[in-house]
Amino acid sequence: MNRVQRFPKATTTLRSTRNTFRFYNTDSLEFFRDISPGSVDVIVTSPPYNLGIPYSSYKDTLPEKSYLKWTDAWVHEASRALSKQGSLFLNVGNKPTQPWTAFDVAAEARRYLNLQNTIHWIKSIAIDKELTSAQVDLERDLAVGHYKPINSDRFLNDCHEFIFHFTPTGRTLLDRQAIGVPYQVSSNITRWKATGSGVRCRGNTWFIPYKTIQNRERDRPHPATFPPLLPIYCLKLHGLKRARLVIDPFMGLGSTAVACAELGIDFIGIEMDRAYLDKAVERVRETLKKKPKRPLARAQKGHKSESKEVIESN
Repeated sequence: MNRVQRFPKATTTLRSTRNTFRFYNTDSLEFFRDISPGSVDVIVTSPPYNLGIPYSSYKDTLPEKSYLKWTDAWVHEASRALSKQGSLFLNVGNKPTQPWTAFDVAAEARRYLNLQNTIHWIKSIAIDKELTSAQVDLERDLAVGHYKPINSDRFLNDCHEFIFHFTPTGRTLLDRQAIGVPYQVSSNITRWKATGSGVRCRGNTWFIPYKTIQNRERDRPHPATFPPLLPIYCLKLHGLKRARLVIDPFMGLGSTAVACAELGIDFIGIEMDRAYLDKAVERVRETLKKKPKRPLARAQKGHKSESKEVIESN
């Protein structure tokens, strides 16, 4: 059954031959209240953590009660927008002096959605050679990824963040093998019935490091963004066939938008800061240009078989 979708006019729209990417320079609460219930399949987002992060225009220092009240409000509206088999992948971090932030946010979301999975986004990891199997064949101890060092005699360096996977019923089906990993021991493939593809479930620890950058202001001008591979994993896990429309209500530099451009999924991004929004549009535009051209469907046989981009602005 086709869903009725009602969306306000976007600040900027990018179109390829198959997909539409809408960008709104507005408040996410206002946007959610303007759209039809059940019209969104997946939300992948990382809201402000209220940890004093230096955004260019937003002050990330609300009183705790005000922050949690705001969290309650936007999650309530997001849950209304989700389809019955939808997913909300909610990335939240802590800092040592505020260790409960992520859990407090999850507790607010619990009022409206079911926590189906808790995923740990690993940014940096150290692996001791002696703890690995012979198949791994490490030459030495390994430390990979990037982290922000903490100068403290009380706290450990923070090398991970949470991704809470919320769904309306807790029973949303997933495509676990879409981000599966090969078995290291080939004999395991025949030991388990569900391993016909030769890969196993990746599990709930995802090692996704940031790319090394040369210039922070130029290459990553947002203080709290995540790599596009993270939303790519989320969307593949949800199931690309059921991810017809994706929203990021706190878009930042548009990593979720870039992921949707890579995967060929319709996208809506909301961002209050116009500079961040413009950067996100630029990243999606560049991603669409780099994508290989795909032929159109037979019904469009008379048209050119190359990807076409149209930009519309208010």
